[in-house]
Amino acid sequence: MIEISESPDIVSSSADYATRFSGPVGDWLLAVQERSTRKMLRDLPRARVLDVGGGHGQLTAPLIREGFDVTVLGSAPVCAERVSSFVKSGQCRFQVGSVLSLPFDDEAFDVVISYRLTAHINRWQNFLEELARVAKRAVIIDYPELRSLNALTPMLFPFKKAIEKNTREYRSFREKDLLEVFAASGFRKEAKIPQFFLPMVFHRALKLPLISGAIEGAFRGLGLTHAFGSPVILKVVRGI
Repeated sequence: MIEISESPDIVSSSADYATRFSGPVGDWLLAVQERSTRKMLRDLPRARVLDVGGGHGQLTAPLIREGFDVTVLGSAPVCAERVSSFVKSGQCRFQVGSVLSLPFDDEAFDVVISYRLTAHINRWQNFLEELARVAKRAVIIDYPELRSLNALTPMLFPFKKAIEKNTREYRSFREKDLLEVFAASGFRKEAKIPQFFLPMVFHRALKLPLISGAIEGAFRGLGLTHAFGSPVILKVVRGI
């Protein structure tokens, strides 16, 4: 039974969760994510961006650096802790609200982003509908792809738990199921970037980002990452 909730960002915004991306390996994992995100946003310079569940702060500094107008939404005030310095300095805003009932008007933001969240939401269809509702131009999410080594998750979860300690259960998806929900809201797929061929837990266990980079580069060159990589960063845009 997958244990999921409607406010999983309370966990992913915590200091404990941040340890999952600490050290050289964590820096490398986040650098891959940042590069992929920048590619997705190239055609949307200085856009108004809502980062739903972004209290983990993984995208806050990169988005601010690139000149985006950033608002972070969290399920509770505690979700603001890791982005508080940016909020206090006026570089971004923080809003408390339900991820299933976003406290914003329709098309209030040019782009809506949400990472580390979709796989942990029970009513994920409603969640995606809300992201689409408040997005004027694009929605960008990440998700674990079922057509990848994530298919082995039930078997490998004890190993993952032993390595990462504070990992959570999650739901993997087929791209077509996500796109069906977005299509019903008037969005179509524009791009996707699968990030890694091997599960991230492998790289955390290896603890050698240079070696991990070389291994993943080889898989990418062979086309295996594009076909079977995960997590996937998916961009959909308004207009079918």
